[in-house]
Amino acid sequence: MPVRIYDIAKKFGLENKEILTKAKSLGIAAAKVPSSSLDKISAEWLEGEILKDHPAIAAKIAAPVVEEKPKAPPVEEKIQIISAPPPPPPPPVEERPQPEFKVEVAPPPPVIEKPKLVAPPPPPKPAGPRVGDKVGFIQLPGRPQPPRIGEKVGTVKLPPSRPGAPPPRRDDQRGRDGRDGQRGRDGRPLQREPAKPAAPQAPKFVAPETGEIIIIKPPIIVRDLANALKQKPFLIIGDLMKLGVFATVNQAIDEKIAQQICAKYGFRFEVEKRERGGGTVHAVEKKVELDIEDKPEQLKPRPPVVTIMGHVDHGKTSLLDVIRKANVAAGEAGGITQHIGAYTISVPHPERKTELAQITFLDTPGHAAFSSMRARGANVTDVVVLVVAANDGVMPQTLEALNHAKAAKVPILVAVNKIDHPNANPLKVRQQLQDKGLVPDDWGGDTIFVDVSALTKQGIDKLLEMILLQADLLELKANPDRRAKGNVIESGVEPGGPTATVLVRKGTLRLGDIILCGEFYGRVRALINEEGQRLKEAAPSVAVKVLGLNGVPDAGLEFSVVEDEKAARELAEQRFQQIRTENQEAKKVTLENLFATLEAAQSKTLKVVVKADTQGSVEAIVDALNKIESEKVSLEVIHSDVGTITENDVALASASAAVILGFHTRLDSTAAEKAKREGVQVKLYAIIYELIDDVKNSLAGLLEPDIKESIVGSAEVRKVFELSKGAPVAGCMVSTGRIVRGKVRVRRRKDVIYEGVTQSLRRFQDEVNEVRAGMECGIRIEGFGDFQVGDAIECYSIEKVAAKL
Repeated sequence: MPVRIYDIAKKFGLENKEILTKAKSLGIAAAKVPSSSLDKISAEWLEGEILKDHPAIAAKIAAPVVEEKPKAPPVEEKIQIISAPPPPPPPPVEERPQPEFKVEVAPPPPVIEKPKLVAPPPPPKPAGPRVGDKVGFIQLPGRPQPPRIGEKVGTVKLPPSRPGAPPPRRDDQRGRDGRDGQRGRDGRPLQREPAKPAAPQAPKFVAPETGEIIIIKPPIIVRDLANALKQKPFLIIGDLMKLGVFATVNQAIDEKIAQQICAKYGFRFEVEKRERGGGTVHAVEKKVELDIEDKPEQLKPRPPVVTIMGHVDHGKTSLLDVIRKANVAAGEAGGITQHIGAYTISVPHPERKTELAQITFLDTPGHAAFSSMRARGANVTDVVVLVVAANDGVMPQTLEALNHAKAAKVPILVAVNKIDHPNANPLKVRQQLQDKGLVPDDWGGDTIFVDVSALTKQGIDKLLEMILLQADLLELKANPDRRAKGNVIESGVEPGGPTATVLVRKGTLRLGDIILCGEFYGRVRALINEEGQRLKEAAPSVAVKVLGLNGVPDAGLEFSVVEDEKAARELAEQRFQQIRTENQEAKKVTLENLFATLEAAQSKTLKVVVKADTQGSVEAIVDALNKIESEKVSLEVIHSDVGTITENDVALASASAAVILGFHTRLDSTAAEKAKREGVQVKLYAIIYELIDDVKNSLAGLLEPDIKESIVGSAEVRKVFELSKGAPVAGCMVSTGRIVRGKVRVRRRKDVIYEGVTQSLRRFQDEVNEVRAGMECGIRIEGFGDFQVGDAIECYSIEKVAAKL
């Protein structure tokens, strides 16, 4: 029966990562993640090796059952056991104390049958001892009793000193009682035990001369070395243990040890040398948001940040709702539950049941247009949970989410949702993702797959447990005792002013802090969690909604807490002026871009104003619109913002001949009247699919229709008839198709010599509308009469087809 890694860890009361490291050092390839399965033989071998490293656990497991000894041990049996042939003479009684075992027998002595011994034959039965008599003793060689205080225990013989050798230490010359030498209790000198053989040296590796060079700036941190070697940190930790070095991922190691590790993987190692003058401190302008480097001893464990990704309608939102309800530490909500794009829950730790572990979840939309938001989520997250419906399998947006997670080098857990569906096929999901590089741990890979159902809540606890076990392997840490730093997840405008949902990455964000984010700044007036509760502070890996900024920052921007509000305001103004200058310079016309500017002015452009409920939605829509590519028509977003569509938006659209697009927002009553009066089109959307499709159709409508030409038929000129009046008539035989009234061209030796329209089409003396193949006819063409025998007259039609982007 297979055995899981975390079952072995639970059995011995050890951490999963310690069991994994030991298994890796033993070469057990199947041990990759805590949920990896081992066969029975490998599991028993691994358990035996672990018990060797932990004798206390081995003694606890293998402790024998102590049987109660009888009050009066059998005398005859005792004598026979300590007596062996030939029977030794009775030991002399000495005055000095001897190590002995005395047996007191209470009267009357028990009657015991004589035990049967096979060899040697038992000696004759001696007379039974009387009460209080000494019946024998056991000599315990090599186990001398500790000396009493002040007693001379013997001497240690030292080898003769070599010429020029330093005199022996004073501790070797005098005993504890001040007398020369040390003697045992029996008067014999103590002999020094022979030296144990030296332990075998750790294997040494030699780097190949042609190996790639890895250069790392000191100090050499284990995590940095693992990243440079493209290996997982726990593998490097196992290699260090083999070399006798015990270090965590955040600790530094010696240069020679790093050379050994690099040599094992075929690399050469060099320490980055400091340039001359590199250590000189020059007078530079002090920056406001200096990001101090945290020391290893300042780092403390932090909760993991998990991003839920996947295809639309695969159950991400339902799964997040079920996980939110699994919060065992949730109390009464302080207000209405708010969607801030992130929330933190507390669940029991899978290994330490009395300890509550926290997990922060980020909610990212599933549509492809939100790819920028998904990429931002993957950059600030520690673990990605890829949700795949068991009935649908892998879809295009599933692969997009997978690519974002891989690009960010984030561990991926797969949640196979909807396993309660009648058409569920979890095996198909595993096969599809295996082709994309996610090999399930049950199949020998390192990706954890968990079957869940957001409807029946099946597998939710197992999913949370796997997330926490994966977080333990990552050893996530941050310094909470410093100024906060993090990223904006969402932003918008509410009745209280601009808001920004931020995720604290390090430090602690507190009320009253001066926060700087892009070209906006402000003092933190309120911190609100997803339950509407007002907090006093937010620790690392916690997401909160912040009130107090003087504007709406873009989603994904980094924020920093600074000390001086005046300096923050000055830096924010500098950033604003810099952005404004860059935009103005981009619009300037020079000789170099003059023709490009004129051509762009003549090209057809669709101008739009985008308004949405959150900054993340604005960013996603603008990003999706900018990805619409066309050489003949362009799209220009002249304005994008968060909030309700106002009169100013209508005025801007009217002056620029633009269309207003609203997503999850509303139109002011006064703005609606002005839009009707100014003739500005305002379109509101609740689904992003429809918005993007309508914009594409509008862009296509600006394009000139495509001209599609089709040949109707062809006729060969057999004879030319000159008439007294008008153009000559070409006597023809229709070779292919049919000849109809309309557009025709004359070909001579495959060259087109004339294009026009038919003046008349006759069959014998009758005017007809068409002549089919195999029939003769007479054709007159307006403006052309230079026919020659052998010319071909083609009849064709032109059709206008709507252009596509």
